[in-house]
Amino acid sequence: MRIICYRQKSHPGAAGRVGALLEDGVNVLDFGRAIDYGETAVPVLSWMDLDGEYLPKALSMLRKLGPHAAEELKRRSPAALVPLADVDLLAPVPRPGKVICIGLNYRDHAAESNVPVPKSPVTFSKYVTAVTGPDAPVSLPPSSQQVDYEAEMAVVIGRRAKRVGRDQALDHVLGYTNFNDVSARDFQFSDGQWQRGKSCDTFAPIGPAIVTADEIRDPHALRIQLRLNGETMQDSTTQQLVFGVDVLVSFISQTVTLEPGDIIATGTPPGVGFARKPPVWLKPGDVMEVEVEGLGVLRNPVVAGANEE
Repeated sequence: MRIICYRQKSHPGAAGRVGALLEDGVNVLDFGRAIDYGETAVPVLSWMDLDGEYLPKALSMLRKLGPHAAEELKRRSPAALVPLADVDLLAPVPRPGKVICIGLNYRDHAAESNVPVPKSPVTFSKYVTAVTGPDAPVSLPPSSQQVDYEAEMAVVIGRRAKRVGRDQALDHVLGYTNFNDVSARDFQFSDGQWQRGKSCDTFAPIGPAIVTADEIRDPHALRIQLRLNGETMQDSTTQQLVFGVDVLVSFISQTVTLEPGDIIATGTPPGVGFARKPPVWLKPGDVMEVEVEGLGVLRNPVVAGANEE
């Protein structure tokens, strides 16, 4: 299943709604309308909870509908069927409780950066106000001249995890999505820590959908790419991950309680802009595309940020 958060174009000021992209490729199933919550504003994070009231009903209903879901919905619940052309996709988790990132987690990226492979996961965070969605512009801060891209596979937590073991860790994963860890390198390297350079507004594009874990046979065997203006800049595989998804979920949960809708961005492969000779920095008019095998394409244009009073 591909879980999305969306807003109908005819209601641009409305709150985001949660649903699934149907296999026909042209329709969206609205979860709330399909299971008789109508226009009730169920909180987005409630739809991310595998043990909660809402998501299990939605998953069960979609499985029962099967491959001909669109035809069944037209007959049984037409209000729950929304044409994909009529919606704007938002970040699949527009306001996660936590965005936890992992640094230097690809062997080939550590080699590119001339640093040893970490002995344990290197974690940092992004403020949730950095989150943005597919096709949304990434805004360059006027005070930064060295903004960089980083293609990543992100894990979306679907079950509360506190001190879980590796053997149980994947049971707490709802699914996977594309992530772009946009970074202001001049802020990052001059500040002595990474928080500001990683957390500028719009610096965490996510999407376009959460592909549920049952559809990803092995998250550690996926091609990962970033294209800048159509040119491939990063091209690797999640086989290069130093610490896999099970290790990361278990490691983080030993000291930080993970909750449904939390995001773990698992690190970036080589080819980032700052490591190139000469360096490549993002500029207005650029278009970034992150593609992790099986997760679709996350596309974001780059724009100049305005000086605001």
